[in-house]
Amino acid sequence: MKQVAVTGGAGFIGSNLSHRLISEGYQVVIIDDLSTGLISNVDRDRSEFHQISISDPKALNSALKNCETIFHLAARGSVPRSIKNPLATHDINATGTLNILEVARASGAHVIFSSSSSVYGRNMQLPKDELMWLGPMTPYAASKLAAESYIQAYSATYNIPTTLLRFFNVFGPRQRPDHQYAAVLPKWIWLAMQDQPIDVYGDGSASRDFTYVDTVLDIAISAMKERTLTEGPINLAYGNRILINDAIEMLRTSFPNLRVNYKKERLGDVKHSQNSPILLNKLFPNVKPKPFELALSETIEWLKEFGNSVANGPLTLD
Repeated sequence: MKQVAVTGGAGFIGSNLSHRLISEGYQVVIIDDLSTGLISNVDRDRSEFHQISISDPKALNSALKNCETIFHLAARGSVPRSIKNPLATHDINATGTLNILEVARASGAHVIFSSSSSVYGRNMQLPKDELMWLGPMTPYAASKLAAESYIQAYSATYNIPTTLLRFFNVFGPRQRPDHQYAAVLPKWIWLAMQDQPIDVYGDGSASRDFTYVDTVLDIAISAMKERTLTEGPINLAYGNRILINDAIEMLRTSFPNLRVNYKKERLGDVKHSQNSPILLNKLFPNVKPKPFELALSETIEWLKEFGNSVANGPLTLD
């Protein structure tokens, strides 16, 4: 059976992907330094786990040398975290990606890479498409754009098979809700479950193109099976421009007493996010995203039942 690897496999998207791949019969190698990921997310009985950092090229080469596909999801996330420590963000997101590509250059592995819609930054035009100019506003965005450039350069120079996916605001089960850099939806759900108020930076008129994690898995695994290779990026979002205030009203369906604190906008936050999914639909016509409200409801139910399994993890201190 084909051996595949998932970097960041103890994290949110990586653990969901690892479990899906295992269930489909693949031999899965998981790479994670557990700086933010959780060992409880790893099925150690049915996968091969290596607690190493993608900043360690020697360890990576040893662990990944026999993998035919590398899903490269490991990253140092969070815009505020990158503003606090830009060098650490660059080391993991840019240099770490270069290390993965060096492994693939030696082995010929297909690299499926997760970038971020944050690379658009100062470009406020909506909806986004893959041909637009990019203007990173934060060290996090700059590090992901640097990684994108290395992905494309290694594809062109060394003929490494690559697939470059730009994620937009992914949410769903297994996403950590309780640390200072937690994504907005799980954080809000977690606070609401404890009857605590939620914070909104700005007046709530900002919007996001939220993408359910199951959709991300469908695209990523399809890219592997169909060997969908790209010369440039593919935006992974379906044009669902959800206003923050509208998401809050949907949350009130489950939490009628939800309290909201509106605060000053944060440095580096992008006001609006929306993709034009023309290329995505062309390359992956059989993938159909779940409606946002239903996906949000499933996420709420998962956190109510299993939230403690992903809470109280590493503090992500810098």
